Amino acid sequence: MTHHNNPTPAETRSTDGVRLQKALANAGVASRRVIEQYIVAGRIRVNGVTVTELGTRIDPDNDLVDVDGTAIQLDTAKRYVMLNKPTGIVSTMRDERGRPDLRQFTQEWPERLYNVGRLDAETSGLLVLTNDGDIAHVLAHPSFAVTKVYIAKVRGIVTPHTLNQLREGITLDDGSIAADRARLLDSSKRGEGSSIVELTLHSGRNRIVRRMMAAVGHPVIDLVRRQFGPLHLGTLAAGQMRELTRIEQGALLTLSRQHTDAASAPVTDQPGPAPDRR
Repeated sequence: MTHHNNPTPAETRSTDGVRLQKALANAGVASRRVIEQYIVAGRIRVNGVTVTELGTRIDPDNDLVDVDGTAIQLDTAKRYVMLNKPTGIVSTMRDERGRPDLRQFTQEWPERLYNVGRLDAETSGLLVLTNDGDIAHVLAHPSFAVTKVYIAKVRGIVTPHTLNQLREGITLDDGSIAADRARLLDSSKRGEGSSIVELTLHSGRNRIVRRMMAAVGHPVIDLVRRQFGPLHLGTLAAGQMRELTRIEQGALLTLSRQHTDAASAPVTDQPGPAPDRR
């Protein structure tokens, strides 16, 4: 999230701002009465400091609030949507070549949503759409190295030696790359043989999964992204969308705040294209 010179709760004005329980109730955390119990129990922090006074007021535009360590988005205008992008769809809001793009999935939302990163047209799976530029910057920017998990169906029988190669690192035309994790999920010796491999990466390099598997002699037949940072695709069907739950939103916000604290990076007001194509 954007850096702020935040006051501690003790410095927060007694008459300015919004009561903490009202702000959190508006954000959908719980009822005011339940939130008051959270405050008394010391489960809520404002700008990293635990608050226990029921009269605490905050500035929802600037103060950072978390409940049980999970960050809360107080701006109800922010929207976070998960899409299981089908194959054949280009990861852009308007494709100059007239190919099917993401507009068909964003028309039902009144907010202007933008994709966070990209997936190849022929790659399916988890894509985040949002109007939150801070979050989009952290998730998509290569320097933040957000983890992604892919399931790849590949040609041939993948051996333990090949999995070790992927984990230890291979050299591509744009430098070396190693998978954080690589494991064989299934293999079939029918026909020419095929395998299903799970790869975990934090690289945002272009078509990296396809290039890695081709380099070890197992070209990709089918590729899906199952996980992106703390988000899991779950049972969401291809072409379907859903809003992130409050817990999922909180996980993204927490990740964003941790990264922003660790390294101050330029933040754009709007998410834009990012080099996360597979």
